Amino acid sequence: MTTMTLGKALNSGLRRALDADPKVLLCGEDIGKLGGVFRITEGLQKDFGEHRVIDSPLAESGIIGTSIGMALRGYRPVIEIQFDGFVFPGFDQIVTQLAKFHFRSHGRSRMPVVIRIPFGGGIGAIEHHSESPEAYFSHTPGLKVVACSTAQDAYWMIQQAIASDDPVIFLEPKRRYHEKSEVDTERVPMALHQAAVRRHGSDITLLTYGPMVKTCLEAATIAAEEGTSIEVVDLRTLSPMDMVTIFESVRRTKRAVVVHEAQRSFAVGAELSARLTEELFYVMESPVLRVTAYDTPYPMSRVESEYLPSVDRILGTVDDSLAY
Repeated sequence: MTTMTLGKALNSGLRRALDADPKVLLCGEDIGKLGGVFRITEGLQKDFGEHRVIDSPLAESGIIGTSIGMALRGYRPVIEIQFDGFVFPGFDQIVTQLAKFHFRSHGRSRMPVVIRIPFGGGIGAIEHHSESPEAYFSHTPGLKVVACSTAQDAYWMIQQAIASDDPVIFLEPKRRYHEKSEVDTERVPMALHQAAVRRHGSDITLLTYGPMVKTCLEAATIAAEEGTSIEVVDLRTLSPMDMVTIFESVRRTKRAVVVHEAQRSFAVGAELSARLTEELFYVMESPVLRVTAYDTPYPMSRVESEYLPSVDRILGTVDDSLAY
């Protein structure tokens, strides 16, 4: 076991993937000599060369289009989108080309492309630098969408995503990059598309992912002091979603609250609410409730704390669910 930040774990996972397979390439804006805005790829160009860690032009559509061509030639490109809001210039390439190539070619053409996206708020960034675009991609057939929340997951999930023959949208909670935790670089990891029960409880289930996992765990700790036992499930993967683990948890607790940073309407929480209602309507003792951001763009940094889900908002919603 070793202790490292989530960002360092990603760096180490990328390094291990580059070492293991000469067909793995990294590409993105300023990822080489600079090591990326968040320094996730720091030192990799120096060790693996400019032909494998490529500083690209400032053109997201071109970067993603080029990665599709590289995948068709047998490479496994890993693309870094510098900030979440910058992915939209490449959106057409992702949803109309990358996501559909395997289906369109009747299974003949694989698309082993990973698109790394730092997502979410909480860093006091300016416009277009804090977004939660996960619903767009989760809605798109042909894409896998995953979100790490711990250094352990970051280390292993990036390697599993690179090994996948399907395109993977890899979401990284940017405000958690510098948080440290233990990483076991030898233990056989969980399956990429398996949810994790981060804390066991009996009264209610919190369903969450990415940057909100830590917030939900903090809420569960406070609730325990007041006699409420909260189970926290980290989805880890948004498409495909591990409904087996989710259903098992909610069957035990009979209540569920979904927590995410993305806006409320038509988001991951809405899909979870629908599926739980369809499957467990006669099991649950209260409706599925949601704690989310508001249906507005991410605001300026000085009021961001009012916009993002907080421990207080989560605990208030837990109380509302238990009151039914």
